[in-house]
Amino acid sequence: MKHAPFLLYSDGKGNIFEDTSLYVCGRSGWDALPVENDEWIELPKGGQLYELPDRRGIGIDTSTGEMRLCEKGWAVAAFIPPAFTGTYLAAYETLPEAETLPLFCYTAAGWYDARLNDEVGQGKFYVTAVRIENDIRQESEGFDEDKIENGVKDLLKAYQHNRLVAHLANNCCLTYHCPAARNFFMGRWECPVPSSPACNANCIGCISFQPQEETITSTQDRLQFKPTAEEIVEYTVPHLETAPFPIVSFGQGCEGEPLLMWQTIKEAIIEIRKHTQKGSININTNGSDPKAVKVLCEAGLNSIRVSTNSARENIYRPYYRPNNYEFSDIVESLKVVNSFGGWTSINYFVFPGMTDSVEEYEALRKLIKDTGLKMIQWRNFNIDPDWYLGKIGVTDTGECIGIREMMALLKEEFPGLKFGYFNPSIERIKGDFEMDYARV
Repeated sequence: MKHAPFLLYSDGKGNIFEDTSLYVCGRSGWDALPVENDEWIELPKGGQLYELPDRRGIGIDTSTGEMRLCEKGWAVAAFIPPAFTGTYLAAYETLPEAETLPLFCYTAAGWYDARLNDEVGQGKFYVTAVRIENDIRQESEGFDEDKIENGVKDLLKAYQHNRLVAHLANNCCLTYHCPAARNFFMGRWECPVPSSPACNANCIGCISFQPQEETITSTQDRLQFKPTAEEIVEYTVPHLETAPFPIVSFGQGCEGEPLLMWQTIKEAIIEIRKHTQKGSININTNGSDPKAVKVLCEAGLNSIRVSTNSARENIYRPYYRPNNYEFSDIVESLKVVNSFGGWTSINYFVFPGMTDSVEEYEALRKLIKDTGLKMIQWRNFNIDPDWYLGKIGVTDTGECIGIREMMALLKEEFPGLKFGYFNPSIERIKGDFEMDYARV
């Protein structure tokens, strides 16, 4: 690539164009800035482009080198699929009348045509991202619609009275096209177990519940019932027995906090292990109740994934708005699982310009050391950048080192720390992490 990609803009009617008078910029925190040519990769399969209404893209004039707005249309950003982590946000200026953006990620995107520079190749969309995970479990090409449809029919028939299977089929799989649910109905890999209709946090970016007075809406409906241990065991045991690289995961985006249902989960784990020793039992959680986590580890929990937007309490608290727990509790939950020899990871919401700040980097280093953290799942943060920073009251994100640079520094200091995007199976945890995963 001889120069940065050209800036993209939308005409507001679903058509996207390149502006050859502007090189596209990236955004870090509040700031627009140039992006090095080697930071751009082709838009991965399964990625999408969005127009950003009432927002003007920021680019660098190809003639003058000065930064300016594109007045030809609305700014454009990319949604990048799972297994890829964005390193810069789309750079734009928001007009006063602009509405809050929906809960998706907004990665910098541009257009580069190799033919214009006498290079081998053709015109393609590019994004600022890295592939952080080799596991292919949520790649769009891997889903077989016929198998999914038949799997839904077969399992609804087999488990006619199981509310969880019906929820996973009708809501998660068929309505929201959740990749985890779709995989379950294809009989493979990670099996989702929604467990709780309630939550003890009030996350401003919650995807399953938003107050009516808020300027955004949730992207899906929350679980409406409390499942029984019997319902959980009925469909998870066959999955563990037959699926490749099988995982049972309590806690999903379509529900509240699973630790509020720890008694039911404990009962389910004990019963599951009476029937099979295969596979891994995981919980996706906010980690708010270390005592409950200890009970689950004693019952047979293998791994935990704790979600967080930051390793700093002052950034965590205004986003999660926790009820009756502290940031120290999530740290303790990680320590508890580690003390049992279990697998510990954080579901780390990546926000370029915040995640890679020097202050955040130092806090993350401390968290890794204090907890013996095994893995970071580098997740794209699905949120309006302006709205998020305003909500948590951040006007200055401080000095930043870059997402890729931060990853490299962590790898150098903690060579045993794993990076990825998905919960690893027990085969991967106990075997070769770089080889034992879902692949073509």
